[in-house]
Amino acid sequence: MAHLETDILLVGGGIMSATLGTLLHALDPSLTITMVEQLADVALESSDALNNAGTGHAGYCELNYTPQADDGNIGIQRALNINAAFEISLQYWAHLVETGALPSPNRFMTKTPHLSFVWGEKNIAFLRQRVAQLKQHHLFADMQYSETPEQLQAWMPLMMANRHHDESLAASYIGHGADIDFGALTRYMVRYLQSSPSFTLLKQTKVSNLTKVKNRAKDNTWHVHLQDLQTKHKQTVKAKFVFLGAGGGALPLLQKANIDESKGYGGFPVSGQWLICHNEAVIAQHYAKVYGKAAVGAPPMSVPHLDTRVINGKRALLFGPFAGFTTKFLKGGSKLDLAKSLKLNNLKAMISVGRHNMDLTKYLIKETKQTHAQRMNALRDFLPGANANDWTLENAGQRVQIIKNSEEKWGKLEFGTEIVAAKDGTLAALLGASPGASVSVQAMLDVLQRCFKDRVAEADWQYKLKAAIPSYGESLVDNAELLKRVRQHTHQTLGLM
Repeated sequence: MAHLETDILLVGGGIMSATLGTLLHALDPSLTITMVEQLADVALESSDALNNAGTGHAGYCELNYTPQADDGNIGIQRALNINAAFEISLQYWAHLVETGALPSPNRFMTKTPHLSFVWGEKNIAFLRQRVAQLKQHHLFADMQYSETPEQLQAWMPLMMANRHHDESLAASYIGHGADIDFGALTRYMVRYLQSSPSFTLLKQTKVSNLTKVKNRAKDNTWHVHLQDLQTKHKQTVKAKFVFLGAGGGALPLLQKANIDESKGYGGFPVSGQWLICHNEAVIAQHYAKVYGKAAVGAPPMSVPHLDTRVINGKRALLFGPFAGFTTKFLKGGSKLDLAKSLKLNNLKAMISVGRHNMDLTKYLIKETKQTHAQRMNALRDFLPGANANDWTLENAGQRVQIIKNSEEKWGKLEFGTEIVAAKDGTLAALLGASPGASVSVQAMLDVLQRCFKDRVAEADWQYKLKAAIPSYGESLVDNAELLKRVRQHTHQTLGLM
């Protein structure tokens, strides 16, 4: 059995691993970095364009980031935090463009307005209040709001066609939103890493197990067992640090790693489907990302939106995603994934979440049984004149929401992303979903802070981090002048002006 040695092992070829690899390579070019991907190429699972919302989640249009409490108050803190995190991603991508690590930004990013769209007096009152609160903060000062048909017609002409004039409608609008092809972005980042002799990419290679080895020199290393899926050849990689960034595949690997911090974690898989337009005349009439309000009980990844996308350089129009229930953790996973994830340390949490989220499970199963006509009816809330013959159904991505122990109900279901790291800093895993890719840079900065704390404190790393991310170490939520300065630069560099 062959043995490899590497400083950094990245498991999964998605946006998270690519981001962490790019950061570490810049901070210390002497580090040897190995990326393992079980599919034929990188970014084919959660980071792939059709498997990812691609919105550049910034809190501009996603209404679930500003929940309304029973007393009517709207919480905006999560939207502020996500928006600030997205600005950090923009700074880093702009830096990579300027240094030549990424190509022209129009190869992976397109300026696309972000809108929220609602109907009915209750929802309109919610959106009106949301915008009023957000606009008071410098992060959202550019947000516009309207209930007038003329303005809505200007913002979303295709959606306003064939509507009754007495309909009560409202929308909010941000012009500098982004559409991001995270699949393309990931592939460009990995291509850049491949130009370095210290980087190795192993495709069609699966991690079968990983174990911690403590040797006499007190140098804790991981022995990671790999199998080439084509040749069936097996080898072991000795890694000083392991990052599990394999989307839904991260949880089973974290369980195999068996670190104390992983105890109690489980996963709740959610699938999705898009209605995709193939009528070029219709596609040409809509240019925006328009998000509605999720149905009661729906998971965040199924918030309905009519979405202009640029995928591999070609403009597309998608609606959805329609949620579904599956027991797979990855699109190309096994139906036994959920059952295999049940462990003694997470069993109580999994049972509790299953019992307390029956409405969600019923909702997901109901979604999978919808007919094309029923899905078209949902689309017609956005596009009254939609023709069923112009739209076909395609599978979207697979997400695994976090389940964790809770004193309150034994276990709770978390919607978001979370880093689980070993206390000795030798392993970290990223679990969860939305906002995911859009906050990848902030998420990987968190990994650096938790797992490379001493190195991050060094003057050299501090200097390099500040050069790559000008707001590093400061708060964009608190500092309006800083935001103005970095946003001006990044928007100009990335074509979002």
